[in-house]
Amino acid sequence: MRTLVRFIFGASLIASIPALGVANLALAAPAAGGCQLQGLANLSPGLSSTSQAFSYSFTGNLTGCQSNVAGAPATGTASAGVQLPETVTLTNATGGTTTGTVQYQEPTPTGSGSCGSSTTSGQALSQWADGTATVIGYSTTGSGPAVVLSGTVQPSMTLTLVTSSVPAGWTAPSTFSISSTRFPAGSSAFAPLTFSPATTAQNCATVPVTSANINGAVSIGSAS
Repeated sequence: MRTLVRFIFGASLIASIPALGVANLALAAPAAGGCQLQGLANLSPGLSSTSQAFSYSFTGNLTGCQSNVAGAPATGTASAGVQLPETVTLTNATGGTTTGTVQYQEPTPTGSGSCGSSTTSGQALSQWADGTATVIGYSTTGSGPAVVLSGTVQPSMTLTLVTSSVPAGWTAPSTFSISSTRFPAGSSAFAPLTFSPATTAQNCATVPVTSANINGAVSIGSAS
């Protein structure tokens, strides 16, 4: 059962990591590279032996990144389906403005399936140590421990305002956009990952898998 669970998380979360590029991509590509990923995923509802719809969030660290792009950062973070703090202009009832930090929600990835098989899709964000960002749109499919991720760099990600984070008496923009500034739109992403439940009790058969540690390598490269 542990092997079957690996499929779902490997497939779902591989896409949460738009990478800096990897050595196994063609060196002739204008922009290519790769990173090691270590992170944690949370599912709702937890995966079981019964097929069902589910959603998930993911946060992780990208380290040891290598690229054929000079000056590319060696570290970053990856996320999908989480809230991010953003500094925006707040407006009060009289039209006065100030600057404040509020929370915006990333699009939530979704899937359908069980511990035996599933398909997922979503959008993920990598934020690099130099302040650049990469947005990846993706879909996944797989069986057992073998997972295939297909994804491409997208121009931007639109986050929605978490209204409860806005101070009383003020309003904030309803959306916030983060643009891809590292890797051109249309660049492809790929990654095989391994998954392990965060606790040994989560065996899928009797205890649903609601959280999992994710480790592996991720890659991205320009198509031209």
